[in-house]
Amino acid sequence: MKITEQKHGEIIICALEGEIDINTSPELRKAFDGFTRRAIKKIVIDFSKVSYIDSSGLATLIELLQRLKKIGGHLRLSSLSQKVRNVFEVTKLDKLFEIFDTHEDAIKDF
Repeated sequence: MKITEQKHGEIIICALEGEIDINTSPELRKAFDGFTRRAIKKIVIDFSKVSYIDSSGLATLIELLQRLKKIGGHLRLSSLSQKVRNVFEVTKLDKLFEIFDTHEDAIKDF
């Protein structure tokens, strides 16, 4: 998995590439740890290049969301493929996460 970040004012856009599964979730958690250590409170995760997510990936995202809420932060997800979006819908996590069609739309929502 490839993780890149771009700063947009006080917002971090975290672009993910590849699959989010049991093998890559620790890498993702490590990146998220860096965000919370730097007290970043507004994060958009761009899923445009994510082809797959499993339950461990979902658990990692839920963990980040909970951590951000504790410090008054916000998390937005953007650009989910239909396959990845279906995982969120089947698990009803589309009700928990704020999901946007593009990262630009997610940024405007802050």
